[in-house]
Amino acid sequence: MILTLLMYLVLGAVAGVVAGLFGIGGGLLIVPVLIFSFSAQGMSPDVLTHAAVATSLATIVVTSISSVRAHHKRGAVRWDLFKPISLGILLGAFLGVKIAGMMPGSILQMVFGVFALCVAVQMAFGLKPSAGDEPPAASTLGIGGTFIGSLSAIFGIGGGTLTVPFLTWKQVQMQQAVATSAACGLPIALMGAMTNVWEGWGHAQTDEWSLGYVYLPAFAGIVITSSLFAKFGARLAHSLPAPTLKRYFAVFLLCVGSYLIGKNLF
Repeated sequence: MILTLLMYLVLGAVAGVVAGLFGIGGGLLIVPVLIFSFSAQGMSPDVLTHAAVATSLATIVVTSISSVRAHHKRGAVRWDLFKPISLGILLGAFLGVKIAGMMPGSILQMVFGVFALCVAVQMAFGLKPSAGDEPPAASTLGIGGTFIGSLSAIFGIGGGTLTVPFLTWKQVQMQQAVATSAACGLPIALMGAMTNVWEGWGHAQTDEWSLGYVYLPAFAGIVITSSLFAKFGARLAHSLPAPTLKRYFAVFLLCVGSYLIGKNLF
């Protein structure tokens, strides 16, 4: 157990650096690594992918709090936009966990693989949506939040890769879009994690150290180090060639996505 916890401390540190360096949530790294590590630990294939997603969302609950506070102090969070979009997010995250629960682990891995490939292409080529013609309406934000929340809960991410482009498209300034996206990550993760605890509660194939689908040793290890190293990653972002590093991370996502699709398809 000590070696296992040490491994997750390292994973949390790496995920924190990645999040701070690239300005994206660590879920894109945490989920695939947890899939591999849970498989190596002998966790049942029927639940390990759901456990990876659930554990990632649980860590985001904790790590997003400090991020939201930092952005709020700078006055960058658009709370007027957060309110309508968060209502959609809560509904979407609940539905997303329910949808993921109906998928076999192999299908869920393939879906995550496809998403990883899409993000890899976006990062490699710096694809960004152009601003729309109209400011966001409450109804549009609610619908968008439902869509973002459901996909984020399925993939085990905080939603930044989806929320920032959406808000930018709705004529929100980039700094405010990033800050508001960080705030939106909390309800996504909170609803997603709680629903995963409920869905996995009493499941015969979950590990004894699990709370529902959330695997507690991984949760503890990642949370302890990720926030600390996110600050280190943010400092590195100002001294390293971020565009080049993004392409390297895009290659990593390309490999992960291709592997998860290939191993479950063939």
